[in-house]
Amino acid sequence: MNVFEAVKGNVTARQAAEMYGIPVSRHGMAVCPFHNDKNPSMKLDMRFHCFACQADGDAVDFVSRLFGLPGKEAAMKLANDFSIPYDARKKPSIRPKIRAPTPEQRYRQEESRCYKVLSDYFHHLRTWKQQYAPQRPEDEWHPLFVEALQRESHIEYLLDVLLYGTAEEKKALVAEQRKEVMRLERRFAEHPDGHDRGRSQGKSGLDR
Repeated sequence: MNVFEAVKGNVTARQAAEMYGIPVSRHGMAVCPFHNDKNPSMKLDMRFHCFACQADGDAVDFVSRLFGLPGKEAAMKLANDFSIPYDARKKPSIRPKIRAPTPEQRYRQEESRCYKVLSDYFHHLRTWKQQYAPQRPEDEWHPLFVEALQRESHIEYLLDVLLYGTAEEKKALVAEQRKEVMRLERRFAEHPDGHDRGRSQGKSGLDR
């Protein structure tokens, strides 16, 4: 399997966009990086399509445009960054042509990571709000239900800032939430179901 086949069979345009710092809403919309887009006009799924500038293609096309790389180098970058194996005989021995990410690209990756972690947390909160809702007035409230009531609206606000805020607002939010994003990542790595007693009981919370 050559590098194009390997990448196109394993990476969607949406996954590529999120890997390289493009925040994508839960509806699959994003601000297009290929023109001066003010509002999300790009739809991402298996492929991408911008309804404003008409940019269109698959994951390889997306990375080729984003980094200004020829198609094969874009496919190689995806294969390397997503750890996708492919036929080594078709892999060039010289790799330095793939440029290191710029500070702006590194920030966009951090912004995407922040969005993904908060988005996953938001979905957990919505699930807990339904799953642990008390069935009778005398029932004791579950800590995760309490957490959902306390956090849901604030997390939704943070996600809206990451999607629709100004560049300055987004950078400030990413910086403010950096430690909390790391804590949430550790929390769900250690407790996939979210049952972290210390956090559920309100011993730590999102920076406001």
